[in-house]
Parts: sequence; C-alpha cells; structure tokens
Amino acid sequence: MFNIGDYAVCPGHGVAQVCNIEEREVELGKKAFYVLKLISNGMTIMVPTDSDNGIRPLVNTDEVSEVYTLLKNHDVKIDNTTWNRRYREYMLKIKTGSLLEIADVLRSLFLLKTKKNLSFGEKKMLETCKDLLAQEISLSKQAEKKDIKEMIDSCFQ
Repeated sequence: MFNIGDYAVCPGHGVAQVCNIEEREVELGKKAFYVLKLISNGMTIMVPTDSDNGIRPLVNTDEVSEVYTLLKNHDVKIDNTTWNRRYREYMLKIKTGSLLEIADVLRSLFLLKTKKNLSFGEKKMLETCKDLLAQEISLSKQAEKKDIKEMIDSCFQ
C-alpha cells in the first residue's frame, strides 16, 4: 500500500515518511514492516504492513474542507465535565488518528478556552491538535505549516 518515500499518518503521532520496508523474524515466522520516521520529532517506528489500523494515507482535499467546516461551526455544546475526564475522552479521539476527530477536540478546547482557563494538560493538548492538523494539511495541500496554522486560528476569530 505504501512505498518508500510516501507519507503516512500514525494515529496519535502525526505524519511520518516511509523510510524502508523490512522483514523481521517474529513468533509466527517472517513479517514485513514499514519503517517510518515521524516528521515532528524524527522518532523511528515500525508498523506491520498488514495492519488494518496501523497507519493511513494523508487526507484529500474533500476531507480538508470538512475539517475547516467543522472548525468554523461553533454552535456546539461545550463539555463541562471535570478536566481529567475531558482529557481522557479527548486523548481517545486523538489516538483514532482521524483528522475530523482531532479537529473536534481542537474546536472543543478553543471554545472552552473562551469560557474558562484551560488546565496545563488541556493547553498542551490544544497545541498538539493544532500541530497534528497543520502538519497533515500542509503536506496534503503542499502549503506552509505556519499558513495552515493561521487558517486554523482564523476559524475561531
């Protein structure tokens, strides 16, 4: 599905580039793995090539439009549960790797920020979500990451 040099999205980690495809000896015999280098921090990870939920391709322009539409829709109920419960729920959404789920978390945190102060963990999560979105959209649309971040911010002004 992926070739060396392709970009892929690792749920919870962000965009990575396929550096190599290796075979390794595992318990049940030989298995092929993608060797991926994360764009954000340079960390190298391995994902089985036959994994259904390991990695996914970059989003297309239709999905990017859906993300911006979601971010601009501020007519949603703000979650007023305790910060640690919200944090757990948001982490589950981020780990799905779905750009729409990440955008939903970002929108929720941005809107919550207008009502009250965010905890340190929530502030960090807001920045993480913005980085994950900007990184993938910038590679998908071949645009500058800072320009995408400005577009994301403009959805909340």
